[in-house]
Formats: sequence, C-alpha cells, structure tokens
Amino acid sequence: MANHSLDDQQKREILNRRNFSLRLNIFFFISFMVFSVLIVRLAILQFVEGPGLKALANDMGYRSVAIPPIRGSIYDSTGERIAYSTSTQSLYFTLNKDYSKESNKAELDQIVLGLKKVFDQYGDKNVPAMTEEDIRYQMDIESKLNYGYVPRRIKSGLTQKEIAYFMQHKSEFTGIDIVEESIRNYDSDTVAVQLIGYLKKYKSAINPEGGLDFYRKIEENNSSAQEQYLQNEDVGFDGLELMFQNELRGKNGLKTFPVNNAGRIIGPMELTKPEKGNNLILTLNKQVQLKTEQAIMDGIKHINDTASSARGFKPHARAGYAVAMEVKTGNIVSMASMPDYDPNIWRGGKISKDEYNDIQTRYVNGTIRAVSQSYASKTEQNKHPSSIVPLGSVIKPLSVLIGLQEQLFTSRTVFQDHGYFQFGKTGHETKIRNASNKANGAITASKAIEKSSNAFMAGMVGNNLYMRDGKEGIDLWDKYMKEFGLGVTTGSGLLNESAGTVDYYQELKSSGNAQSPLLYASFGQQGRYTTLQLAQYVTMLANHGKRMKPQFVKQIEDTDGNVVQTFKPEILNERTFDQSYWNTIEAGMSKVTVSGFEGFPYAFNRKTGTSQQKVGGGITVENAVFIAYAPANDPVLAVAVVVPEGGYGGRSAAPIAREIFDAYDAEIGLDGVPKNPTKKATTEQGQNAGTGSTTSGSKDTTSTTNGGAR
Repeated sequence: MANHSLDDQQKREILNRRNFSLRLNIFFFISFMVFSVLIVRLAILQFVEGPGLKALANDMGYRSVAIPPIRGSIYDSTGERIAYSTSTQSLYFTLNKDYSKESNKAELDQIVLGLKKVFDQYGDKNVPAMTEEDIRYQMDIESKLNYGYVPRRIKSGLTQKEIAYFMQHKSEFTGIDIVEESIRNYDSDTVAVQLIGYLKKYKSAINPEGGLDFYRKIEENNSSAQEQYLQNEDVGFDGLELMFQNELRGKNGLKTFPVNNAGRIIGPMELTKPEKGNNLILTLNKQVQLKTEQAIMDGIKHINDTASSARGFKPHARAGYAVAMEVKTGNIVSMASMPDYDPNIWRGGKISKDEYNDIQTRYVNGTIRAVSQSYASKTEQNKHPSSIVPLGSVIKPLSVLIGLQEQLFTSRTVFQDHGYFQFGKTGHETKIRNASNKANGAITASKAIEKSSNAFMAGMVGNNLYMRDGKEGIDLWDKYMKEFGLGVTTGSGLLNESAGTVDYYQELKSSGNAQSPLLYASFGQQGRYTTLQLAQYVTMLANHGKRMKPQFVKQIEDTDGNVVQTFKPEILNERTFDQSYWNTIEAGMSKVTVSGFEGFPYAFNRKTGTSQQKVGGGITVENAVFIAYAPANDPVLAVAVVVPEGGYGGRSAAPIAREIFDAYDAEIGLDGVPKNPTKKATTEQGQNAGTGSTTSGSKDTTSTTNGGAR
C-alpha cells in the first residue's frame, strides 16, 4: 500500500516537471516571437520608413510660403525691351459686408475719405491723384465689374510712406490688404501687342469655363514647391507670352519658417530666392513693326478719304493686317493687326467688363484668325467681312504654276481673252469676267498674270483641269493649295491659329459638279485665308518652293545673357518646279501695275488682288489684297497685306506694303546695308507710331490707278 502511494507521488512530480518545462518553453517561444517582431519592426522603421518619417517630422516642424517667380523679359531683335516685369505693392479691398445698403454707406464713405487722404498725403506726386469717384469705381460695391468675393485692387505702385501708414493703421481700414505683386509692363508704343499676348491669373487659366487646357494639364500633375503654380500668379494667356510660358516663368522662391506644434514661428526664416525666367530675343524689329502699324492706319484713313462711288470704288475699311517675313529664314520681322490697343490694361491679370467690351475687336491677332470689327448690331456686323478673306488675284501665280506643272498649257500657249470666259449648258451659260470687262486679246500665261486675267485662269487652268480630271481635279487642286500653306496652319505654334476656310468642296457639294468650283478657285474665289498664310505663300513663291516655318524668336537667353536656345530656319515642306515655270510667273509678276512703288530702288515681284466676297444681306464687298517680295533677283523680304473692304489691292494695299519695304531697307537693308537705322526707339516717329490712331503720320501716299490691275 505504501509503495503504491510513493509511486503516485513520483508520477505527479514527474508530470508537474513536464508541465512546467512545457510552459517554460512556450513562454520562451512567445518571448522570442515578440522580440523577433519588435526587431523586424524596428528594422523596418529605421531602414524602410525612416526617411519618410524623418521628412514628415521635418515638414511638421517647418512651414513654407511660396514666392512667385519673376517673369523673363521680351526684347526685339535689336535689344529694345518690349515686355518686362516689375515688383510692386498693391492695395486691395474685400467686400466683407454689403456696402450698397443704406446702413453701411456711412462706413464706406469714411473708408473712401480715409483712403483719399492717405493717397493725397503720401502718394507719388508724379502720378495723377485718385479722386473719390476713382476709388469708389475700383471698389465696385455693386459687383458690376467683378464677383462679390473677388478682392478689388484699389491702387498699385504704393509708395513706402503709403505702405507704412496702412500697416500702422490697418484697424482703421476694414477689408484693406497690401499685396506684393509682379506687374507686367508693355512698351507704351504698343509693339505687335496681339503677337506678344498678355497675362491673366492662374486661377482663371485653369477655370473650366474660359481657361486653357495648357494650364489644366499642369494643374493635374504634381509639381515641386519651386515649380508649382500659385493661384494669384500671372501667366501667359495668348501670343508669345503663352507660347513660351515655360521659358519665361522661372521658378518659385520659398520662405521657410520653423514652427512649434501650435503652429507658431519659433526661429529665423530661411529664404530661397525665386529664379527669374529666361528672356526672349525676337525676330521682330521694333521700328519696322511700328512703321508697319502706322502704314496700315494711314492707309485706312487714305482709303476712306479718297473713296469715290462715281468710280465704282466703295470701300468701307476699318481694319488692316500685314506680315513681313524674311524669305531665307522664315523670320517674322513685323506682324500687325490694326487697330491695336494698350496691353497694359491687363495689369493685375484681369480687366473689367467695360474695358473688355472696348478692346474685344482689337486684342485678338487678326493676322492668324478671324476678327470682326464692332458695329451697332449683329445684323450690321454680318454685312462686313472678318480678317480672313478670299485671296482674289494673288492666287494667279500659283494657278499658272499648277497649269504648267500639270501640262494644261505651256508658257507659249496663246489664249484669246475677250474679257470673259463662258461655261455651262446652252441657255444657262455663266460668264466669268475680268475687272471692268476688259478684253486683253491674245495673251500668254505671264501676260495673264500681268493683266490679272480672270478669263485666262478660268479657261486655261480651272476648265482644263476639270475637262481632264473631273471631280478628281478638286483633290489635285487641294493638294497644291496645302503644299503652299493654304488650307493648313502655318506651323507658327500660336494659339488658335486658323487653317483658313476651304470653299471649293462645299461648292462641289452644292452644285454637284466640279466645274464651277475649279473655275472660281483658279482666280481666288473659293477659299479664305489668313494674312500669315499669305505671307508664307508669297515667301514660297520667292524662294522657289520651300514652305518656311514662321519664326518669332531668334534666341532664348538666361538672366546673365547666356544663350540657352537658338532657332534655325525650318522647311516644313518643299515642292519642285521646272525653272522655266518660275521664270514665267516672275515675268508676269514683275510687270503688275501698282500704286505707291514709284521710285522704289529695287526690282520686285508682286501681285494685286481685289477679292469679292458675299456677306450678310446678299451684299458683295471687295477686299484689298497684296503680296510682294524684293529684291527680285535675290529675294530677302516677302510682304502680305490685307485690308477688308479696302477695294482694289493695287491701290489700297500696295502703298502699305511699300512703307514696310522702305522701313526694312532703312533699319536692316534689303541689300544687307541699313540705309537709315533708328538709333533710339524714343524718336518722334517711334512715339507716334502704333497707337491705333487714324491720324495720318509722316507720309501720305497718293494712290492712282494704272491700267486694269486690281
């Protein structure tokens, strides 16, 4: 019995020791696993998540405020500054209550009187003083100019005394804030303002309504603190300001402050200065540009002053467009869309509704897209053409080239010009007439260009092409047009450039027959194109088949004057013709009768055009068109001029082109030697030019009609 009890006790001790050993092993195993997890977690924190957590800790300990970059400047080809930015302090007013209510008018009056007192006492004495009416207008308490939540800029360019006073007495001026701004300044001579463009606020540029995809895409991408756009930053919104936005902008600066967990600054600020944007050196010559602008305004005035209904000349010119392009490089020396406006109106990145209504027909570049002038009503406006007009007779050199290339005739083929070409079924004939029904008799292709024969073009080019190819003739015609830049964009890169309007396919669809669209297209009545397209086209005639990309920028430089990028001539496409064909059209172009080129010291080739265009109300208007290049033996400059409702191209547009050639010869030299370069941009002529005034300038060319050229 005793032995049995002893055995049981020993068994229990053995069992207890085994259980203890098992529990101990489990404890050590669990401890091992816990420590293993901790070690792994510490390793992850240190080597994997450590850098991110460190950056987060640093970010939580610092706050950064972006400083807008300083925009680069824009210079003409001679170094004349056209656009530049300056830093300024501006006074803004926020509508924190409805000041239009009677109960708040006394407070508003007190603010207005207080502001005027400070402006009068501490403001710049060289700047016209603001009146109470001026201050109230800028406050816009009834929100006629801007939405109620938009802060109103009362005054820019505050003096140090004004800033100091407002900072010390801020509590006395409810809703007043002083904001540092970068102000874009443009040459007061208004140099190629539609080409240069203007700036608007970034928050407007990304707006779904009225914004630009260019900036909306930027907003979608994450950027570094130095590259991220600021909501109130001014950005390019049109022209070269937009086209070269990335080069002009620069990079943000940063003000970095150490803060505690309550967000209070606890140490000195660290400053990263903003980087100034690069500068653009344009191909544009300021003096040639100003003389181009003045020539157009003088020309418009002269056209309307000398119009004679008795002679069948009934122009109603309000605007004019011109482009001068270097033949060998594609460099744009001048590009004018007149009348123009003062782009300094955009200072601050926005304008009022009244200001916009005033400039809406002048701020758009009419040399690259359709612009209509302002009239009393929409109905009246529809009775007048836009800036994109039919080519008229300036197409005739190309028509002859096509006819020769397609072997529809030869340079020696004689055509009997009775003053018209007749086509159509018997009893339903249609006559295409020359200007004034003039019969030119037996003529060849070069003579047809010289005399501007519609009959030759319709009969020998349009009709022969139709008789040979039928509907396929239109496709062939379209192919040639596009090769010469008509019906396609010029490749300029400018925003919203128009490819023009092709009408011959619509005419084919309407008539069901290819004959009439080909006949009318042959003398320039089946397509409407921009002035820049015309300049590219005449350049291609001058250089014998090379379509040059329009170049606006010669080079880009950094703030130290180092060249960052240069731009070389670029051929978009090339079309080869037999040299004898070029000789044929040049023989005709050299003899076209024009006004305004009396005494011109260079041989030059040209073509006039009077394009007829149907507008609203069934009215037919005549647009003056002119193309030319010089010198004829070694072309340097090509010029295109369009004056909607200007009448005869040889009488209205040609004198404008002459002024442009003279300006180029004086400043740069058609033979490479400047004849009379302007030493300073502030000469009397430079100050008076380009203002949009219709007052006649230094020279008023008298137009006279010679022969039948139109």
